[in-house]
Amino acid sequence: MQMTSDWVQILEEVDELNHFVMNSEVVQIYYQAYHDVYSNTAVAQVVKEFTKLKEQYEEVQRFGKYHPDYSTINKQIRLKKREMDLLPQVAELKAAENDVQDLLDELSLLIAHAVSKDIKVPVSNPFFQSATGSCGTGCGTGSGCACSA
Repeated sequence: MQMTSDWVQILEEVDELNHFVMNSEVVQIYYQAYHDVYSNTAVAQVVKEFTKLKEQYEEVQRFGKYHPDYSTINKQIRLKKREMDLLPQVAELKAAENDVQDLLDELSLLIAHAVSKDIKVPVSNPFFQSATGSCGTGCGTGSGCACSA
């Protein structure tokens, strides 16, 4: 593939789009929420403890209910996750992550549909999924999405 002026222009526009996304209010809120979680030692400690328990949980899941610590680890991880999720800083970070994901989903749809309306774009938000026009085109869920296919 040869580098033409069209490719150079596309790459410049991608850099400009990247600059806009990285400096958008949504991403700045995410960075602030991330900083709020990991700069607070108490919150960071809870997250670290959850991560350690999660590793133990994954090890226990290899053997399932036959592992001797199965019920203990399951109970501990649920309690620690609840403790972590109730922290306001973690809740704000999760909300900010969802907002960034929605922004990226929307951008993906705009770019894909600028090329062709037939391009399927995987998105995390059902609102954007219905915007892809997948209903009625054999979405593969057996009408589980309430489409008439």
